Amino acid sequence: MAFIEKNMRPLDPVVVGGRPYKRYHVDLPGHEIEPEVEKAAYEFLPRLVPMPADDSPAGWIVLHRGADTGAYLLAYTWAWDNVVEVHTAAAGQPAVGCPDEDPSHFVPETRRWAGCVWELPALEYERAAWVRHMFVPNTPDLDGYLADSRSEGPVGL
Repeated sequence: MAFIEKNMRPLDPVVVGGRPYKRYHVDLPGHEIEPEVEKAAYEFLPRLVPMPADDSPAGWIVLHRGADTGAYLLAYTWAWDNVVEVHTAAAGQPAVGCPDEDPSHFVPETRRWAGCVWELPALEYERAAWVRHMFVPNTPDLDGYLADSRSEGPVGL
């Protein structure tokens, strides 16, 4: 299997289910996620986030467009102050249980996958940012955390 480098791009946070989520898009360089796929993903997103809780102030989202017909949506939510909960959905990829090859037809993914090699760089970055802004200061700085996103660039290698 030949490895293909992809690009990860941060976007402005959105509020879903009463809490802010940072956003990242992963796609092939020069092939940004199609508007209809992005629209469908963000319409589906509320189904992936847990109910608001006092110990669950924020999270991040990764929307990944595969090189074929697949699209993947991952919602990571901070819970219990120091744990990450993840819920995922897929579209257009019959190999993982999608009903068709439509990359805008998202369905919940029931496997307990945390992310692939192109999605996990966001998890690495977000863990460090959470510690930097929520644990190191005397007073947690949620606004600082939300403003601190991984820079745009290649992911995978």
